[in-house]
Amino acid sequence: MSIPLLDLKAQYLTIKEEIDQAILDVLDSSVYILGPQMKALEKEIAAYCGTQEAVAVANGTDALVLTLKAFGIGPGDEVITTPFTFFASAETIAQVGATPVFVDIDPITLNMDLTQLEDKITSKTKAIIPVHIFGQMLDVERVMEIAARHDLKVIEDAAQAIGAEYRGKKAGSIGHAATFSFFPTKNLGAYGDAGMIVTNDKDLASQLRMLRFHGCKTKYYHEEIGYNSRLDEIQAAILRVKLRYLDGWNQGRREKAKLYDELLSNTGIQIPGRDPQALPIYHLYVLRTEERSALMERLKSGGVANAIYYPVPLHLQKAFQALGYKMGDFPVTEKACEQALAIPCYPELSLEQQHQIANIIKG
Repeated sequence: MSIPLLDLKAQYLTIKEEIDQAILDVLDSSVYILGPQMKALEKEIAAYCGTQEAVAVANGTDALVLTLKAFGIGPGDEVITTPFTFFASAETIAQVGATPVFVDIDPITLNMDLTQLEDKITSKTKAIIPVHIFGQMLDVERVMEIAARHDLKVIEDAAQAIGAEYRGKKAGSIGHAATFSFFPTKNLGAYGDAGMIVTNDKDLASQLRMLRFHGCKTKYYHEEIGYNSRLDEIQAAILRVKLRYLDGWNQGRREKAKLYDELLSNTGIQIPGRDPQALPIYHLYVLRTEERSALMERLKSGGVANAIYYPVPLHLQKAFQALGYKMGDFPVTEKACEQALAIPCYPELSLEQQHQIANIIKG
């Protein structure tokens, strides 16, 4: 029996009636853009994250771009982030004309190594984008303390971490702003692209709403050059249904991860490291092993899907060649890219399937 990395069909079937009705309600309303479903979702996400404001946008990448633009970041500025993340975390910095500056990662959590952060701050630094990789929050309060000393903005890239916590505070609730992706494979996933920005800054939220709609507060009256980045009503309606189940799904992932931890202990394969003060949501359950190719082949032969996250660190991507980084500049990241492998971990995964996967891994 083949086991997918993620089974979106199985999830859909558990909530099919509610999803189908939500879509039909939007079709009956004939309101598809900037409507009541989007506005309700914004309020619900803000309440969930514990922020004053939430601004819905077309996708998680736009969420970062618009936030950087709203903070006035552009050519000549530097923004610090991690090289071990999806490309968008740094791509968006370049898209607004600023320069990405990388900090290596912690060997246990794979999040940004905060002991190295302050050394990368220069007179050109304007913001820090810490990434909560694979659904485990890092210590944003510590980042905020460092940022305060240098008058920097902090934008949490929480694309993989909605519902994750650190010392009881949810991802997105600590930085000056935070961005989420609702790409279909995320723990809270739309049935298409979708994104959100949360903040406690009402003026920033107002600026973001203007930027997402061609730079205008009133239709046809454009105050600045903006974007077309609006979350459509059908996706908002779907996300509102799924948000009600998110905490339960995240708990289900934690239970699957705990079982994997037990089944794979003493195997010589490194299970995901965890900060004891963090409550992760296991967007991905990522193993690390020096024998990754052999493990991938065993899993493939056993019908178990798996995926590398990430094969090439950002500082070695061709698109960032002009930044002048080279192999060896971020050794912990480079090692992680050589060893990391994600295996199936989602609420609908059965105990039988988990044992099957673990037995294959054990060889």
